Amino acid sequence: MTTRRTDLAAFLKTRRDRISPETVGLPPGFRRRTPGLRREEVAQLAGVGVTWYTWLEQGRPINVSAQVLDAIARTLCLDQAEKLHLYRLADVPSVPPLPADDVAVPPPVQLILDGLAPLAASVNNSRYDLLAWNDPFECLFPNLVRAPVEERNALWQSLVCRPSNSPFVNRDAELPKMVATLRAGYGRHGGEPAWTDFIRRLSDRSSEFVRLWAAHDVADNEPRVKLFRHPRTDGEIRLHSTGMALTSPPDTRMVVYTPVDEESAVRLASLDRSPLF
Repeated sequence: MTTRRTDLAAFLKTRRDRISPETVGLPPGFRRRTPGLRREEVAQLAGVGVTWYTWLEQGRPINVSAQVLDAIARTLCLDQAEKLHLYRLADVPSVPPLPADDVAVPPPVQLILDGLAPLAASVNNSRYDLLAWNDPFECLFPNLVRAPVEERNALWQSLVCRPSNSPFVNRDAELPKMVATLRAGYGRHGGEPAWTDFIRRLSDRSSEFVRLWAAHDVADNEPRVKLFRHPRTDGEIRLHSTGMALTSPPDTRMVVYTPVDEESAVRLASLDRSPLF
């Protein structure tokens, strides 16, 4: 704890020193003894008390919320890696995941997704928000891809929207596993606004989710076979789902769907990207 707080104090000071007043819309002034912003300027711009921010930068053992750290991170123009470092030094569990529409998937990741065709592949965060995908995935889940950003979520589509939006054959087996992995993710992000709002909205719309969530089951994302029935092809599409953690964006995974048999490969290839309704 003491080492982290000492590092936190040094980190905040170096980040403050590199921000010029002009960068944040303040006059440069002529009597500045040190480069960058003053402590009181950081506090004012972040909307926190000067004394409180001073204690934080002095490494005192004070409690700090994710919302306050967010405000400080914005004021100091921290990038995602710096923001994660700030949260760790301040003993806050993790950086709140960005809303899905604010997450930029790096072009090389999209290139990898596209190169995996004819395999369906996507990038999701641990809330099951869909962040990126390739053409075969869009053919398999056209309604999920076309959903508004706030509903572009595999659990939301499975629990709230019409069944064709998430055409699992083994739905009764899949949904408990998905909610259990969501619960595990929530354990790492409990109290963060994006998570609490998602859980609240899903609970308001789905009694089935309320029941599954109340079980408090937790699970890891493990490779498994998922069964789909698509209205544009006869027979089941059996796909082996394999997830791989990505380093960027944070808290994301690439999921690749590999046909279990030749029939499933043919059926997947026969799909088009038009909506199912």
